[in-house]
Amino acid sequence: MIFEYHPDTDMLVIKLTEGMSSESAEIAPGVVLDFDEENRVIAIEIEDASKTVNLSALELRSLPLNQLLVTNGGQKVA
Repeated sequence: MIFEYHPDTDMLVIKLTEGMSSESAEIAPGVVLDFDEENRVIAIEIEDASKTVNLSALELRSLPLNQLLVTNGGQKVA
């Protein structure tokens, strides 16, 4: 799962899995789900994210993580 914030468009994209989007649906104002060819949700897009989401913190709870990778613009952060 990958969280990406794009400040130029103020869009938060949460990629749930790799894949190509074949269809999208706006499920609420400014919230779009991307689906793959098998109709599985592969990403969530939140428009105007800085107005609706606290982007200054991320809390992970009860996730069965094998690896936690923190990057900044594709570069690993120590």
